[in-house]
Amino acid sequence: MAGAGNRSSTSLTTAEGAPVEVRRSARRRRTVAAFWENGTAVVAIPAHFSGAQEREWVQRMLEKLRAQGTRGRKAAGTRRAGSDAELAAHASVLSAKYLGGRAVPTSVRWVTNQNSRWGSATPSEGTIRLSHKLQPMPQWVIDYVLLHELAHLLVAAHNAAFWRLLAAYPETERAKAFLEGVSFATARGLPAGVDDVGNPANDVDAAGELEDAAR
Repeated sequence: MAGAGNRSSTSLTTAEGAPVEVRRSARRRRTVAAFWENGTAVVAIPAHFSGAQEREWVQRMLEKLRAQGTRGRKAAGTRRAGSDAELAAHASVLSAKYLGGRAVPTSVRWVTNQNSRWGSATPSEGTIRLSHKLQPMPQWVIDYVLLHELAHLLVAAHNAAFWRLLAAYPETERAKAFLEGVSFATARGLPAGVDDVGNPANDVDAAGELEDAAR
C-alpha cells in the first residue's frame, strides 16, 4: 500500500490547460516525480520541501511532462484522435496500413458509457465504439484497441484467424500487457499510470511517473 501523504490542488495549469496537483510524500527523500492521473498532472515531492523548492520542482517536472507528450506525438507520427471525426479518419488509416483496407466501419465514436470494456464492435452494423477512458493512454495502445475492433468487423470471434489479422500490428502484445496492467491496478483501487516509456507503472506511490533526483 502507498504511504500517507498530503495532496494539494494548485492554481497552476499545464500548457494545455490541465489542472495540477502536488503530493507531498514522507516516503520520498531525494526524488521528485510527475505523472498523469485522470486528466490531472500530478507532481510528487518529498514532504520536507520548502515552498520555494516546491515551486521550482513543479515547474521543472511540468516541463518534462510537456516534453514527453511532444516526443510521444512525434514518435506516433500522428496527432491524437480527439473528435469522433478524427477517430474515424484514423481508423481508415489503420485499416489501410494493417488490414489491407478491408475493414470499413460505418461509424467510429468515443463513448462514455462503456466502463467494463475498452472497445466494442457490431459487425452487422459496421459500428465501432471506444471507451473515453482510453484517451489519456499512449497512442499505440489506442491504435491497438481500434485495430482490435476493426478486425472484429472482419472476424467476429477471437479465433486464430482473428489474431492473425492483429499480428501485423507490432505493438499488439505490448498493448495487451499494458491494458491488463491498467485493469489489474484499477480493480484494486490503485492509480493506473503510465511511465515515461509508456508501460504500466509498478510503483503504487508513483504510478506512471517521470522521476528526477532533487539535488
